[in-house]
Amino acid sequence: MSTNNSHRQYWRENLRYLFILLSIWFIVSYGCGILFVEPLNNYRIGGAKLGFWFAQQGSIYVFVILIFVYVYLMNRLDKKYGLDESDDQ
Repeated sequence: MSTNNSHRQYWRENLRYLFILLSIWFIVSYGCGILFVEPLNNYRIGGAKLGFWFAQQGSIYVFVILIFVYVYLMNRLDKKYGLDESDDQ
């Protein structure tokens, strides 16, 4: 496989990961916090209505979790293409 083709595939996979993870964050923050707030408010978490909780706290928690998922996926992707940090030492 040529280096140029390898770089294209690497970035294509990276952008796919970004699109998927940011889509999840959008759905959670916009969908759960704004669009589906009324049905979610029928449930409670920690005394707060679930729709309100997603708007105020949940989307932030999901974003932080997605950062860790992205780091994990990128470490795997780097190893797949031989770009992991352990090879530099």
